[in-house]
Amino acid sequence: MTAPRLHAARGPAGAAVLDLATGRWHVLDPIAATLLDLPADPLERAAAIEKATARWAATGADPDRVRADLTRVAADLDHLRAGRPVDHMPPDPPPTVRFTPTGRPSLRGRAAAVIGLATALLLLRFLPIRHVVAVARAATRLPGRPARVRDAEAVLAAVRAAGTWWPGRVACLEESLAVHLAAALTGHSVRWVLGARFKPHGAHAWIVADGHVIGQDENDRVWPYLSVLTTERFEQVVE
Repeated sequence: MTAPRLHAARGPAGAAVLDLATGRWHVLDPIAATLLDLPADPLERAAAIEKATARWAATGADPDRVRADLTRVAADLDHLRAGRPVDHMPPDPPPTVRFTPTGRPSLRGRAAAVIGLATALLLLRFLPIRHVVAVARAATRLPGRPARVRDAEAVLAAVRAAGTWWPGRVACLEESLAVHLAAALTGHSVRWVLGARFKPHGAHAWIVADGHVIGQDENDRVWPYLSVLTTERFEQVVE
């Protein structure tokens, strides 16, 4: 069986790494981020560390200390990778973020939201995250068309209404997965995205429809998150 992969994305503040084997996030500073793809050959590896050492020493850092830190971080990353490849998410352009959903769900949408939310809660309760991701990706293969913003917002509104009846936790991970699954049940495709931010460190999950991040907190008007793992991409809707 193929070992679960690592998924990573780089930004100016460093890199965020999701280990699908454990479901754990690792946030790397800019120095550690440069070591994510160190070559296995010892000579090439030493040359890469020396190159990074020289770059940081040129900023005034102590080269011996930088070299020691880089060597230690490289060993830590070797332990994390354990021979597994790292899937790098290409940088996304800054998204358009939408806040309180305005769409009105249909009766069919409400029923799909109940099923989607129940399924999401069960998946996240009983399965490792790598299997949850596999189910989410399988849902993108259901027949349907890319969701417009109003379609996705209507599904989100229905999921949030269904969530008021659940006595437990319905946070971003549960809600976004429920929207992804419920949208698929209504014949619409959205992107489910897992990502992270650096200041302060934190993980997040969200839905993208037609290039718009749907239903976010008003405090995130300046979008702080890097997309690290996503379900299948779709082209923007043509009206």
